[in-house]
This record gives sequence, C-alpha cells and structure tokens, in this order.
Amino acid sequence: MNAFCCCYRVEVEETQVDGSFSMMFLGHSISLGYRNHTNILMRISSMNSLDTDASVLMNAHYDSPVNSPGAGDCGSCVASLLELARLVVDSGWVPPQPVIFLFNGAEELFMLGSHGFMTKHKLKDTIGAFINVEASGTGGIDLVCQSGPGSWPSYVYSQAAVYPMAQSSAQDVFPVIPGDTDYRMFAEDYADIPGLDIIFLLGGYYYHTTFDTVDRIVPGSMQARGENLISVLKAFTSSSRLKVASERKTLDVDANSDMVERAVFFDYLTWFMVFYPRRVAFVLHNIPAALFLCVPFFLYMMDPRTHPLLSFFWAFFKGVMHHFAGILLGVIVPVLFAVIRLFFAYPMSWFAHSYLAFLMFIPCSFFGLLIPRAISDRVSHFQGVSSKKIMKVEPSDEARFWGAFGFYAFATSAYFFAGLNGGFMTFVISISMLLGWIAFCLSVKSYGYNSIKSPMFYVIALVPCLLYSLYFGGILTLLLIEKTGMMGAIPPPYGFYLADVAVAAVIGIVTGLCLGPIIPICDRWLAKSSILKFLLHFTVVMLAVSSQFFPYSKDAPKRVVLQHTFISTGGNEITGSSYDLAVIDSNSMEFIFKHAPEVAKELHVGPSFSLGNAEASPQEAWMALFPISCVLTTNGRFPAKANNILERYSQFPLLQAHKPQTTFENGTRRVHLELSLGSLEEIWVTVLNITGPLSGWSFADGKPPAPELPPGGPPSYILRLSGNSDEKWNFWLEASSEEEVRVDVAVLDQRLDEETIHLKGLFPKWSDVIAYTSFLSTYLF
Repeated sequence: MNAFCCCYRVEVEETQVDGSFSMMFLGHSISLGYRNHTNILMRISSMNSLDTDASVLMNAHYDSPVNSPGAGDCGSCVASLLELARLVVDSGWVPPQPVIFLFNGAEELFMLGSHGFMTKHKLKDTIGAFINVEASGTGGIDLVCQSGPGSWPSYVYSQAAVYPMAQSSAQDVFPVIPGDTDYRMFAEDYADIPGLDIIFLLGGYYYHTTFDTVDRIVPGSMQARGENLISVLKAFTSSSRLKVASERKTLDVDANSDMVERAVFFDYLTWFMVFYPRRVAFVLHNIPAALFLCVPFFLYMMDPRTHPLLSFFWAFFKGVMHHFAGILLGVIVPVLFAVIRLFFAYPMSWFAHSYLAFLMFIPCSFFGLLIPRAISDRVSHFQGVSSKKIMKVEPSDEARFWGAFGFYAFATSAYFFAGLNGGFMTFVISISMLLGWIAFCLSVKSYGYNSIKSPMFYVIALVPCLLYSLYFGGILTLLLIEKTGMMGAIPPPYGFYLADVAVAAVIGIVTGLCLGPIIPICDRWLAKSSILKFLLHFTVVMLAVSSQFFPYSKDAPKRVVLQHTFISTGGNEITGSSYDLAVIDSNSMEFIFKHAPEVAKELHVGPSFSLGNAEASPQEAWMALFPISCVLTTNGRFPAKANNILERYSQFPLLQAHKPQTTFENGTRRVHLELSLGSLEEIWVTVLNITGPLSGWSFADGKPPAPELPPGGPPSYILRLSGNSDEKWNFWLEASSEEEVRVDVAVLDQRLDEETIHLKGLFPKWSDVIAYTSFLSTYLF
C-alpha cells in the first residue's frame, strides 16, 4: 500500500518470511527453521528519493512470549515507533533519507523476523543505520546497551539524545546476560550495519509474565524514549556517514578511524553525555596510574634526606593493600550476613521490597570498609607507634589516600588493557579524588588538620562523583534485584543461597564505589567504636525485620513453570501424562506447597513433601523450552490424568518416512521425513533432538550445528521449528552409517485442558504461572 502527499511518500507492506540457520544461544548451538512469520514494514521517504537510497531502520517486534500480554516487551516498543511515524508525517518534517519502520513478528523465537528481513528483503542492503528498540521491563532507564560496529552510532546518540542514557560498559557485560536481541542480526551475524540497541531496563518484575500489562508501564518512560528517538533519528538521516552496504565496504577507514574503533561513553544523570574515542581513552585512563607512580619520586625529591625512595613506594603499596582490604571486606561482610540470615528466614525476603536489601547490606558493607582503619588504629594504639610526616598532613592519611588513588588508577588501566569499553567509573573516581586531595591540603593549611572543615572540603569536591556512583550503582542493584526472580534455580544446597549472596555482593561493590573514595580521608572520623557498633546493631535489626516480610506480591510475582506433558505414539495414542513443575529462583517447590496448600492437595502432595524425595522431571521432559530449559534445574514431576484428551485432539504430532530412503555409494543414507503436527491449534514451537550418526540435513545449508554433549549420553543435534502448523514439514536427514537415527520430538501447544486451567487457577495471586502443554514422542529411523 502506498500513500502520497506533496512532500513525502509512505509505503506499507506485509511480508511472510521463512528461512533456516544455526546460531549460538546461551552457550548452546542450535538450528532453527521457520515459515510464515509476518513482518510489517513502513517506509517514509521524500517524493524524489530512490529505492536504492541509504535509509535508517527503526526496528521493534510485536510478538510476545508464552502467556504474556507483552505490554512492555514489546508493545511499548511498537507504540513508540508508531507514534514516531505519526510525528514524522504530521510534523511536516521530510526525512533527508528514507526511514524504514520494521515491526517484526518473531523475535521471541530467537530473532526469526529480523533474520527473515536481513536475508530476504529487497531493502536490506540499503540500511545505513538502525535503532533497535527493546524492553527488559516496563520502563525506567532506556539504556543504550549495545552500539556498533564502530563508535559512529554512539557518537550520533551522544550529540542528539535529549535525555541521554548510555553506558559503554553495558556492552562489556551484555554477552554474559542470558538473552539477546535483534541487534545481533543487523550488526553482527548477517550484516555490519551501524546501530544502537536501546532497552527499557527497569520494571523487570513483570518481564515475560502475565503481569506485563499497560498499567505497569512506568510513567514518563514512553515520553522520554520518544523524545530521544525522534532527535536521534533526525541526526542519523542528516549524517553524511549514512551509507548503503556497498559504500560502507569501500570507505577509507583511515579517513576517520575514531568512528571505526570503539569508544568510551557514559551519561551523567541523563543530563549530558561524555564521549571520547578509545585512542583518547588510552591516554586518559592511564594518566592516574602514571601519576601514582610519579608521586613517590616527587615526594623524594622534595626532601631526599628524610626517607629513602623505596620507603615511599612501600608506604604507597601498603596504602593500596589497605584500601583493597577495605573494598574486599565491604563485599565479604554483607555476604556473610546474607548467609547467616538464611538460617532463620526464607531467601529473597527483600524481593518484593527492594529497600530492605539496601537497609540490610549497606550498613554492614560500610562496616567492612572501615575495618582496616579500626584495626590499624588499634594496633598503633597498643604499639604506641608515632609516625613521622612525609608532607604537611598526617602520614597515615597521605599513604591511605595515595593507596586508594592507586587502587582505582590501576583498576582503570587494567580495565582498558583487558580490551573492555568501560573503565570510566574508576577513572572519574580517580580524578575526583585528586581534586578532593588538593582541596583537602589547602583546607588543612587554612583550618588545621583536626578541623572537621578539612574533610568536608574533600567530600564536597567528590560530590559530583558520588552522585554519579549512586546513580550508576543504584540502577545496577535495582536491575539485579528485579532479575533475581528469573535468574534460574540451582539445585540445593547452593541454589538456596544464590540470590541473597549475589545481591549482597553487588550491594557491597556498589557501596565500595560510592563510599570507598571518601574512606582514606574520612575514616579517622568514621571508624569510631560507637559508629561501628551502630552499623552492626542496625544490620542485625534489619536482618531480623526483613525475615518477617513475605518475598513475593502481585507487584513482584514468583515465577512458576507448569507443563502438562503428554507422551504420544503413532499420532493417535497417549501412553503417559504428567504435570512437570519448575521454579526459577531460590525458593523451591517446597515453598510453593507450604504457602499454596490447594496446589499441594490437587497434586496429591502431602505435608511431608521434600524436594530431595520427590520425583524429578527428566531433562528431556523440558525439551520444548530448549535451551531456556537449562535454568529449570529445580523441578518435579507429578501424576496427571489424560481425561478427554482424545476428544480435544483428533491427531497428535507424528513423524514418519514419506518415501524410501536414498543410499549413496559412500555408505551414507538419506532418510526422507514428514512431520505432521496433528490437530494442535496454538503451537508455539516444535523442537527436535536428533541422536545418532547424523552427517547432514536439509536445514541451515545442510550443516548440523555443533552437537550437545550430555553427560553419559550420545551427542545430539537440536532443531527448532516454528510457523504455520497446518502445513506439514518435509525434510531429510543424512546418516553416515546404518546405525539407527533417533529423533525425539517435543511440541509446545499454548492451549490448556480444563484440568490444567483449574490447577493454574489454584496458585496464589503472588505467583505468575507460565502454563502450556507439551507433546513428546520418539522415533527411530
């Protein structure tokens, strides 16, 4: 469909995409085949533009995961782009280059919609830049989590964003996060298009749950995102660096290498952005370390007769170790308290009340930071040690200051030489500490060493740094707290402690970032026995108080996976039925049955239920969720009836040979198969687990992915199929010998029978139950 006005052209098309490819996800190699997924594309361009002109792609996906309404992920993204398109048209602004809005329909199935666009669409090579809009929650910070290739996209964002929210360090940690976005299809796997990956970070309690509804969208988030997007879009379309694929390959990269290499960038409280190329970071991020190494020489030259040169280096080294010990204890102490608390309380009692985590762990982390000074003062008191001065302030303060400065300086350099894109946090701390030290020395001359005004001047100079540390660390901690509800469950005993230990450790690190810089100067005022006792007493009180809070609520639900499993044979026979139940956080099924007795009664679970004595679901039972099934390690299997299932479905999934196999001269044989999905109506995905002498197949250019190597089992190859279930899948498998090839088939159907609907309804309102039906069958060829 085309629409015209005097200034611009609007073209809308709906396309069906299909394809097959292999990828790595969560450390597992899998192949995917898909068909009939729908992408909707809108192109807005000037009347005199050509189809071959370089364009800017705005991408969002409109599909949502099983059981989730998807208001945040990713209805908010689609709404943002629709409003953006309306604004482009209604404002009268004619884009200098075409703008393509892509609403793809299969991101949750591992980026299939964007893969289909990048491999099949006629406009794929015209994309000169892209912005992928995503959500890992329902609003809050809309962070640039990935940027590249090169630094041009982040530079454009830094210049154009109205409320900049970007951290180059996010790209360092993104690869270890269990998830992915369409960004990889555009910038990494199937093209090298420069672009941005912008993600809503907070509101993660509702991410991929039935609670992800419109009323949960964080107020103001959509407006801030929209203002950023329109401004950055205008900057991209006006940039002379916007090039089609063929032009990007022929660019002289040396002409502006700053735009080719990675950059360091960060926003300050969303007020403005700091951006500099990596070559500049090479100088800036190593200045603090160089200064730290030069200061001993400077002090020695001031009065070479007072102390030997090595004594200065030794004092500074002890200062570094002194501060490192404080930072380390600032993490260890809250972790110890977290473990102790779990002897008399449930894990994650802070989950629905995030402020409890801060109240519990910040005081004891602060206590840990002060321990080295308290011990040092006690030792000095007993030994009657009186140190000589090096400068015109007390030598203990000077050595501790330069030691702390050196700690952050060397951390900055180490971060840079590790090839990472962050390091700005410790760099800012180092520079702020240096400014604070100058203010402190000047105030000592004016007010004296013992005046409270002297450390106050030091702290005042650090205020901008401390505010940023609080902003940075606060977002990091809130993000972690919200995500602990879905970080996976490790089997006992370690899984019981995982969430509390992780949150305590991160809060300890954040406390070290926020308060560590003031410790070298202010610890002599803070490491008093009265303050240390108060911190300990307050921590103990908060540990006791927090144990009285229930971990979950409707605003912070516990996630439960309920799978009604049917084992079928022959396409029309059921040989087994069960309920497979799993949790994905530190509170096990025992917690659910204790606080939801109706569920326990329905599943015939007695009051003496113990996870250790329960029948565990075999890993292959969760094959329909692979590789997400890797986080479902704490689970159980309960008997279920197969009542009325034959009345609901006339046919079940069936895999069979549809023509004789082909044998080749080299001994390999090709088995021609047909997969029918029966009368299932709401299929999400079909997963095939193939074991045996597989050497090739008709998917992913004929090459199977790297095999899975389960302990004690044969290598297996994983294939995920999705798309229209009315059509049969016809494909072939090639075996290198006469040995049998085994194919396990798992089909995830979103439709539930009445018994499962009833069971789901028995779970309490503070839980979110992801419920579906899985059909399992096994075949040998």
